[in-house]
Amino acid sequence: MTYLNGEASFWLAQSPAEPIDSPLPAGKQDLVIVGGGMTGLWSAYCARQAHPDWAITIIEARTVGYGASGRNGGWLSTLMPGNRARFAEAVDRARTDDPDGPVGSAGLSGIESVRAFQSALFDSIDEVLETLEAEGIDAQAVRGGHIDIAQSEAGMARIHELIEANREYGYGPADMQVLDAAETRARINVDDARGSVFVPGTARIDPALLVEGLARVLRAQGVTICEGTTAAHIGKGTVVTDRGPVNGETIFVCLEGYSDTVSGKLPGLEGRQVIPVFSSMIATDPLPAAAWDEIGWAGRECLGDAAHTFIYAQRTADDRIALGGRGAPYAFNSGLPGDGRVPAEVVDLLRTRLSSLFPTLDVEVAHAWRGALGVTRDWCAGIFFDPEQRIGVARGYAGHGVTATHLAAKTLLDRAGGTPTPLTALPWNDHVSGQWEPEPIRWLGIRSMYRIFNIADDWERITDAKKTSLLARFGARLAGLAE
Repeated sequence: MTYLNGEASFWLAQSPAEPIDSPLPAGKQDLVIVGGGMTGLWSAYCARQAHPDWAITIIEARTVGYGASGRNGGWLSTLMPGNRARFAEAVDRARTDDPDGPVGSAGLSGIESVRAFQSALFDSIDEVLETLEAEGIDAQAVRGGHIDIAQSEAGMARIHELIEANREYGYGPADMQVLDAAETRARINVDDARGSVFVPGTARIDPALLVEGLARVLRAQGVTICEGTTAAHIGKGTVVTDRGPVNGETIFVCLEGYSDTVSGKLPGLEGRQVIPVFSSMIATDPLPAAAWDEIGWAGRECLGDAAHTFIYAQRTADDRIALGGRGAPYAFNSGLPGDGRVPAEVVDLLRTRLSSLFPTLDVEVAHAWRGALGVTRDWCAGIFFDPEQRIGVARGYAGHGVTATHLAAKTLLDRAGGTPTPLTALPWNDHVSGQWEPEPIRWLGIRSMYRIFNIADDWERITDAKKTSLLARFGARLAGLAE
């Protein structure tokens, strides 16, 4: 079969953009942002709202949204960008070691701090949707929630564990609903669904329309966006680019999986703290009405599952299924995905996974692509600001960044302002994730982790296991994913 492979993503290919040839600003900027993805664009937007007189410039190597921001699954979700238990433990340690520190000064325990983080993420979803409406940005947003479905008894056991963890870390009774098998299939008719958890707060979006809309609004508000401009070195007051220097009072670095493409003494990026981990996606041809009558999915929920090698999917505005998963997750020595071409075996894997969800579905793959997530050693995001250099960094969303980018932007601005706020006390501020191992240990470790999860999924399916396999629990602890 023939399908489009690469070209960044299906989303970006629907509205291809050429870099706009904006000249570099001549004078010193109040804020320079490196990276034209969601974090950079939201940072500029929030800064413009708070400081209408600021001179603001965004530096982007390709076009806005070229990285993960234009290649993701389009989940504006309630999911936290990190391991909640790790965040809570770090806060409790910080309160013990430095009671008057930036996190300890909030007076919250670790669990209370994570609950505050979760509440802020809930708020960010509301604020993003309100901004899209106020600014006339049609990102095809539908707040249909998200649903995680189990197709095995072991998967259902993990659903119940997730529900208990959600309750502990800040989800209230209105924030999630447990569905039995019949109720699950009434929403989305997934084959052999045993049950699910439904979270109503999540919204489906087209991520490319979001970033392109934000860029359009920012340009109209006087923000300079220099596309086709590669940053090479970042230091106090200056970003050195391939077109010349850009000077700024404050600099935000918002590069995520591309963080290693710049040099400089950058907080939260010293050494090898962030690596690019790939996630691949396929989009089908539009499905006929008869197929949707069989599948359901009328609420356009974002769809996930309880497998260890999990998937994420949405029903698009033009009635395709866009589905993603990990396959071929890492390139030796932290290679980048380029224009997003996906190995044929990964496309086959995702097609097979789609068939396992809807075995009677007869549809072709229209487009395949992949992008790079920024991942830290403990899979936790972090927000950093060096007041002496006046450089801020946001990094490590690990695939849960669509909502978190908005919260990160607000948090970076509060950190730059220098006055403690509820956002500067959230547990991702200055969160230490540690260093990734050197090669080839890093490559072997990541590949082994996903191999373990694949074996665990196969074992649970073949044996119809009632509980999560010990192998999968070992893999999760080894990778730092267990809560």
